[in-house]
Amino acid sequence: MLLIISCKQTETQPAAEQEATKPVSEKPPIGIVIHGGAGTILKENMTAEQEAAYKEKLEEAVTAGYKVLEEGGESLDAVIAAIQVMEESPLFNAGIGAVFTHEGKNELDASIMNGKDLNAGAVSGISRVKSPIQLARTVMEKSEHVMLSGTGAEAFAQEQGLEMVDPDYFYTERRMESLKRAIEREKVELDHDGQAAFYDPFIKNSKYGTVGCVALDKNGNLAAGTSTGGMTNKRYNRIGDAPIIGAGTYANNVSCAVSSTGWGEYFIRGVVAYDIAAKMEYQKIPLQQASKEVIQDKLTAMGGTGGIIAIDKSGEISMEFNTPGMYRASIDSEGQLNIGIYEK
Repeated sequence: MLLIISCKQTETQPAAEQEATKPVSEKPPIGIVIHGGAGTILKENMTAEQEAAYKEKLEEAVTAGYKVLEEGGESLDAVIAAIQVMEESPLFNAGIGAVFTHEGKNELDASIMNGKDLNAGAVSGISRVKSPIQLARTVMEKSEHVMLSGTGAEAFAQEQGLEMVDPDYFYTERRMESLKRAIEREKVELDHDGQAAFYDPFIKNSKYGTVGCVALDKNGNLAAGTSTGGMTNKRYNRIGDAPIIGAGTYANNVSCAVSSTGWGEYFIRGVVAYDIAAKMEYQKIPLQQASKEVIQDKLTAMGGTGGIIAIDKSGEISMEFNTPGMYRASIDSEGQLNIGIYEK
């Protein structure tokens, strides 16, 4: 807190000078954290140009969200702003550049949650809505439901006037090549035992590409959102943790906001996002400890891999993962930008 001290005050001191002697109020904390996926992300497999491209896009996304907060906007708006930057980049497995199913389609999932009232919205298996995270918010705010899927979710999006696109909008050649390689191997690519959630020819190794954001606004409201293209070569309309409230996304003003990325089946089974918040609320332990216990102990013991980003009601930030890397960035209340890719 900044305290401005003047000399001894007299009755003739100007009002402006008297005002200057008052303590300056401390601003309420704000903050934002994003992720662009976790997995086997190794520096030796990344060129300087590729690393710079990821860092540039991460900075663009987190800055877009922070600008909303800095101007007094809501955490929900900040989450949307940050995630939409990543949805519109082919670098990540969300929106443009989403991976392909076994049938050669893009099936997108997303979810969002408001920590103020525990309202939430989610969508899965959509292929014609430009911004899946925006549709998730629309489900939360404009419907009596929490989760919609497939053609029903797309029909709702049209009714609500959201921007629709041709399915080819999400197509990228490198994701199609990833599918072809996966089909040739006749197995779903997973980031375990040396395999990948999807193979990125630019990184030449494995990673998960789900994107997410958590934010705290000046009113003390938390929000979390997650968006993904799922898993390369997935079959049977598989749904991972990204659109599952409590697994991939969770926010509660009394504890924290969490967005997950990783091997979705394990995050669902471990109810990872909610587990972190519950530890804080019921065990009264800090965010960093709760995140570490869930990711490094419980998730790892189950055999799951991945990570989370989180922020609590005081602006404390956590970026915990048990993989060699996680694309991540944050800006805290002091405006301090932090960008990371690798474990170290």
